[in-house]
Amino acid sequence: MATILIFALTAMLGVLAIFQIALAAGAPLGKYAWGGEHITLPINLRLGAISAVLRYAFIAFIALDRSGTIAVLPGEFSFWVMWLIVAHLGFSVILSLLSKSKDEKMTLAPYTFVMGLLSLLIALQ
Repeated sequence: MATILIFALTAMLGVLAIFQIALAAGAPLGKYAWGGEHITLPINLRLGAISAVLRYAFIAFIALDRSGTIAVLPGEFSFWVMWLIVAHLGFSVILSLLSKSKDEKMTLAPYTFVMGLLSLLIALQ
């Protein structure tokens, strides 16, 4: 089961990373992210999109380590950081639900909720 969980989470993070890269490159998808106020993101939000990609890579790395798929970090470290990730994703769901953008609420909120649930299941292992 751990393999399925980690595959699902890393695949979802990969899709989200591609989405953020597209936003950073100027794709007109801004109504689905970052509050939905800009169709094409301004430079500060494009930089935020790039930082999100780095954050997703870090989350994937920690989840892979916590699930035992890779063994690089001390167990206690990945244990505690995985719980921070669960909290981070829970907070992200709340922010998406508070967004002024209906499109963001309808897409990113449930997507992030599923990622948070997968992260929780990985953290509990």
